[in-house]
Amino acid sequence: MADSLKGFVDYQRREYCRDVQCPVQNLLDKHEKGSDQYNLIHKICEDDCLHTTHEFHKWLIDHDYLLVRPE
Repeated sequence: MADSLKGFVDYQRREYCRDVQCPVQNLLDKHEKGSDQYNLIHKICEDDCLHTTHEFHKWLIDHDYLLVRPE
């Protein structure tokens, strides 16, 4: 992964999920990452997320995140 841009902070994995208090994220937080139970619950995120990409994108904008890519 590339270094952060100077003066900017990177999005932290699952930050959105925790901020919107996703019930699936709340369940994940009760289990050790990589455990069988965690992996079973995480499949919900992978296969049938409760939120849309539109909701996530709006959240990023509302929280002043920028999407960037190298040239």
